[in-house]
Amino acid sequence: MVFSSLIFIYIFLPMTLLIYYITPKRFRNLVVFIASILFYAWGEPYYIALLLISVIVDYFGAIIVEKTRADKDKSRFIFVTVLVINISVLFFFKYYGFLINNINALCGTSLRVKALPLPLGISFYTFKLVSYMADVYLNKVEAERNFINFGTYVSMFYQLTAGPIGRFTDLKNQIINRNETIEKFAYGIQRFLFGLGKKVILANNLSLIWNNVKSMQYGSISVISSWIGIISFTLQIYFDFSGYSDMAIGLGQMMGFEFKENFDFPYISRSITEFWRRWHISLGSWFKDYIYIPLGGNRRGKSRQIFNLCVVWFATGLWHGSNWTFVFWGLYYGVIIIIEKLFLLKYLKKIPKIFGIIYSMIIVTVGWVFFDSESINKAFSYIGIMFGAGNNLMIDNMAKYLISSNLLILFISIICATPLVKRIIMYITEKKKTPGIIVSVVISMAIFVISTAFLVYESYSPFLYFKF
Repeated sequence: MVFSSLIFIYIFLPMTLLIYYITPKRFRNLVVFIASILFYAWGEPYYIALLLISVIVDYFGAIIVEKTRADKDKSRFIFVTVLVINISVLFFFKYYGFLINNINALCGTSLRVKALPLPLGISFYTFKLVSYMADVYLNKVEAERNFINFGTYVSMFYQLTAGPIGRFTDLKNQIINRNETIEKFAYGIQRFLFGLGKKVILANNLSLIWNNVKSMQYGSISVISSWIGIISFTLQIYFDFSGYSDMAIGLGQMMGFEFKENFDFPYISRSITEFWRRWHISLGSWFKDYIYIPLGGNRRGKSRQIFNLCVVWFATGLWHGSNWTFVFWGLYYGVIIIIEKLFLLKYLKKIPKIFGIIYSMIIVTVGWVFFDSESINKAFSYIGIMFGAGNNLMIDNMAKYLISSNLLILFISIICATPLVKRIIMYITEKKKTPGIIVSVVISMAIFVISTAFLVYESYSPFLYFKF
């Protein structure tokens, strides 16, 4: 089940909200926990046991770590053991095939790989578990004694499958005692619908352009077509993932939770360093707090900082998928960020903002080629077409067709990827009061009706980050 499906919007969500609000406050976490298990069971019935076992292991593991804190060796042993279990489960399901295939390629062996479907959201809930165990071990938070509360934190359906990666330190008080208000509920509905529009109206239609271009023989793609294709994917992945985050934040608001923002208009960044402060914020802060800083961060000199950044960006790339294209994509950003930190950033701050944005967008757009290519060689071949390295035509009839038939969706998407629309809506609602509220409601209902119309005739279209 996905948020952008008719069964979720018209059946699962209304029933969950109804049961949630007629249930006494002290049992509402149980409602969220059961709803989350049912939500997960819809798409991954065989992996419910895996999710529940992970919850049980970390629940008891954290309590034991806390109780044995006086014995540092024992506490550390339990912490490391639980950590190894969490990471091993993730590694097995996500990288087992990748590892065997590389062993076969390097050693000439013919070890067979049994295809295993990736458990939905395993990367996200594993990171939540790891951060929880680390925070308990470091005495940043007390271990949760209420199993239902802890299970709710790990499995809450609005964060389970694609984040944002919520920290227990941020959510503990809200899990124990949160206030549901009409204002939060109304904002949650609006935020959910805006995210739905991003996914269904923009991202899904942009995906048609990109899929059309990348399915062509590379020798027949014109330079202009290659740029139209990858620009479409650049916009698609932003609206797909930020749309999911909006929907998750909105769903949380409907039940009284307040989650941190996960995107802050990353495509207006003036540098790659700034881009990664604005893109997938919860993941970036996770790697910073649990890998970069424990390794020493920038406290041990430039050489060690560069090494730490390389480790973080290698891990960031590998986290996104079991393919060398993702590793290359991660290191690609690592190298650029290292260059920026060494000297380039101070020059980027001095040039006009528009040139910084152009610089960032070219690097980001090229990066998405590696991200969505089957191999590094294919990625370089496509990039070669973009920059006229081959004998491909500059423009052809296909390019003209793509422009004429998709100009409106591309224009709307580019505008919506900037803060302009948000600022206009905020101005209307804050300055015009009642008329502004009416306009906001009308916009939300229009998005809802249009999205429903698309979903009636659309096949299953999961969010891109479900596979990570």
